Amino acid sequence: MKSDMRVVHVITGLSMGGAERALFNVLSGGLARKYGGAVLSLQGEGVYGPRIRALGVPVYSLGMRKGLPSPLSIERLRRLVSQLRPDVIQGWMYHGNLAASLAARFAPGRPMVAWNIRHSLDALSAEKWLTQWVIRWNRWGSEGVDAILYNSRLSRQQHEAFGFSALNGRVIPNGFDTERLFPEPDRGLISRRDLRIPYDATVIGHVARFHPMKDHVSFLRAAIQVMRQRSDVVCLLAGRNVNLRNPVLAGIVPPELEERFRFVGERDDVPDLMRAMDVFCQSSWSEAFPNVLGEAMALGVPCVATDVGDSRDIVGETGVIVPPSDIHSLANGLMTMLDRTREQRVALGGEARGRIEVNYGLPSVVDQYGKLYERLRQGS
Repeated sequence: MKSDMRVVHVITGLSMGGAERALFNVLSGGLARKYGGAVLSLQGEGVYGPRIRALGVPVYSLGMRKGLPSPLSIERLRRLVSQLRPDVIQGWMYHGNLAASLAARFAPGRPMVAWNIRHSLDALSAEKWLTQWVIRWNRWGSEGVDAILYNSRLSRQQHEAFGFSALNGRVIPNGFDTERLFPEPDRGLISRRDLRIPYDATVIGHVARFHPMKDHVSFLRAAIQVMRQRSDVVCLLAGRNVNLRNPVLAGIVPPELEERFRFVGERDDVPDLMRAMDVFCQSSWSEAFPNVLGEAMALGVPCVATDVGDSRDIVGETGVIVPPSDIHSLANGLMTMLDRTREQRVALGGEARGRIEVNYGLPSVVDQYGKLYERLRQGS
């Protein structure tokens, strides 16, 4: 049943990314039908803007450039929230959280404000200087927020230790639509054929945009160690700016091994790419709740992951966990998975999917958001 409550989501942007995908997932999983509302993107519509609009949710873009907001974009934010008259304003990511709190000052009445933090806080110094300041502004403003959501327990612990208000914090993990994400070997074979991957190859996959914390360098070096021991291994990497023309990655892969790597860039068919994988690897040295890990598991792909954020809790006993920033351990973890028979990996992938269905199914996560909004409206 549709609620008369209006929820407006404010997010930094709508390009390919974990937070953007998480917002789309909860909207498509039922929030859009029940609460309607709107989505305000501080930047552009990106990839997810049209998809969200197709759900019947209006999408507005403020067109902000990176950096400090302009007076024109602030005025546009004021006009939009005045027209939309939200009951709840939900921020997504640090910049979106600040914009949500600002929007609440402009909106008629007194809308409740919820923040959504999608980031771990392993090392503030690793962030860009402006992001460091935005995180500090979030800390200062957190006392006046009605609810602060985190997608991982570790993220909540880190932020509250840093000084974020602990009064209204709660964890709602990422949710996965297991009716859409399911093993389908035939589609995986089509992806292999399109990428000219031999039928009998063993495929190690990696999906992440290029960013230092994703640690593509460690993944490539570990993969090279594995390839020198296993001639059947092919590596499939998807993600924006992930290629050997990237100055950070150039020169890592020996020329004689380049033909065994597939760099496919940013793609919108990631589930089919994952279906082509025998093993998925998450190599980051910092994460909160890595979406790609849950997606690979839902698709029945066993995982090797670094022990960051909530990765250990997500994987459980269905994969291999290794220390971050440790190339030797990562290579050993991959070899441990590859030493299993294909049948054993398929069975492990089935257990991984079951773990996602039980602990991170999308309906349960959507229900948690809905209950939060109802409690906010009731002032409890």
